[in-house]
Amino acid sequence: MIVRLLRAPLVRAAVAVLVLGGALGLWWFQPWKLVTDTEVDEELSAVVTAAPAPTGPPPGPDPTAAVRRPTAGSTADRAAAGPVLVRDGRFVTHEHATSGGARIVRTPDGRHRLELVGLDTSNGPDLRVWLTDQPVRPGTAGWRVFDDGRWVELGRLKGNRGDQTYAIPPDVDLTDLTSVSIWCKRFAVSFGAAPLDPVD
Repeated sequence: MIVRLLRAPLVRAAVAVLVLGGALGLWWFQPWKLVTDTEVDEELSAVVTAAPAPTGPPPGPDPTAAVRRPTAGSTADRAAAGPVLVRDGRFVTHEHATSGGARIVRTPDGRHRLELVGLDTSNGPDLRVWLTDQPVRPGTAGWRVFDDGRWVELGRLKGNRGDQTYAIPPDVDLTDLTSVSIWCKRFAVSFGAAPLDPVD
C-alpha cells in the first residue's frame, strides 16, 4: 500500500514532464507550419531601370528626328518620375525549396526598399529577412553562411508566398550587402537566398 502511494506521485510527475516536454517541442519546432502557408499580396513598385551611360561622341543632327517619338528623358528625369530598380536576383534553394525574385528599389524620395517578387518557400518558425554580405552558394554549402559576416535584419518574413516589401533603414550602407536570405533564426539556417546584383 505504501509503495503504491509512493508510485502515484512519481507517475503523475513523469506524465507532467512528458506533457510539458511535448508542448515545448511543439512550440520550438512548430511542425504544423510545414503544411500551412501564409500568402502576402503587397503592391510592388512599377520600376524603371537606369539607362546605360552613352559611349562615344554625341550623334549629329538626324533628319528623321522630327518624326520620332520623344524619349523618356534622362535617368535623373525617370528617377524623379518613379521608383528605380537598383539591384535584383533570383532565389536559390537552401534547406527548403525556394523560388521567386528579390530586388532593391530606390523610391523617388531617395529611400530604398527590398521587394520579394513571387516568393515561394516553406513556412517555418522564426523566419526573418536578412540583407547580408555573403555570396549565395547553391546546395548545403550555402545553408549556414549568412550569419558569418555582416547582416541587417529587415523584419520577420510576412508570408512564405507572394509579393512583399520591406523598408531598408536610411542609415544602412548597401555597398557590401550583396544578398538576401530567408533566415530561420531559431535554427540558424537559410531556407533560400538570392544574390542582389547591380542593374546596369
